[in-house]
Amino acid sequence: MSTTTTITAAEINKLRQVTGAGMMDCRKALVESDGDFEKAIDYLRKKGQKVAALRSDREAKEGVIIAKTTDNKKTGLIITLACETDFVAKNAEFVAFTQSIMDVAIKNNVKSLDELLSAKLENATVSDKINDQVAKIGEKIHLTRFERIDAEGVAAYIHGAYRMGVLVGLNKNTEATIEAGREVAMQIAAMNPVAVDQDAVSPEMIEREKAIVTDQIRNDPKMAGKPNEMIEKIAMGKLNAFFKENTLTAQAFVKDASKTVAEHLKSVDPSLKVTSFKRVQLG
Repeated sequence: MSTTTTITAAEINKLRQVTGAGMMDCRKALVESDGDFEKAIDYLRKKGQKVAALRSDREAKEGVIIAKTTDNKKTGLIITLACETDFVAKNAEFVAFTQSIMDVAIKNNVKSLDELLSAKLENATVSDKINDQVAKIGEKIHLTRFERIDAEGVAAYIHGAYRMGVLVGLNKNTEATIEAGREVAMQIAAMNPVAVDQDAVSPEMIEREKAIVTDQIRNDPKMAGKPNEMIEKIAMGKLNAFFKENTLTAQAFVKDASKTVAEHLKSVDPSLKVTSFKRVQLG
């Protein structure tokens, strides 16, 4: 721990909002982590605290998120147009403006945020049109997120009055498989998995989760003096539970909890698989 690290009230409050932990616990976590936000979250979890958000993909306080696919369902895009207030975000004209930007992205086969900002919308660039909206509305407005999936089949889903967008890449492209993909997109919106399956979880995340659960076990008074082999075995059990709860295909299917997402996909088409997904939400 650095003796020169200064923790501000704003940083403590931010950690409280994300984790739900107490003020003093958040302060100590930040001090022990030299102000590193992610390490502070891990610190709280290692101490056995229930953390409200294990991961965060929140990009903006308010705004509109659009998720859409091309007509052939082989490409899907998500864009986020951020603003300062929900009053603006819920305005029909603002939603329509965001949709017009998405139409430009689809029409021009845009592959990046910079490319989208430079693309033409009517008689000006998207960037200039956004600046026009800033002048008209009087709020800071900017494109904060651009995501793209290319696959044999892609399904799109918008949740919660344009507050979340999900794309699902599939290895099949039929009416039935795209509909299944949309159901899976709803699953992703609700359950926020970290990866498609266990094999897709990054080695860094696996090591992080293993370290956390191992420290949780060692901090349990009931485990005092227990051999390392027992602790390792329990840790692996907890890690397997993490995979089941947090990887898409191993999760219980929200529409029918008697089967997993993988089993539901197999019931639609024996060889149907999710190849990738994107999930973007407002904070």
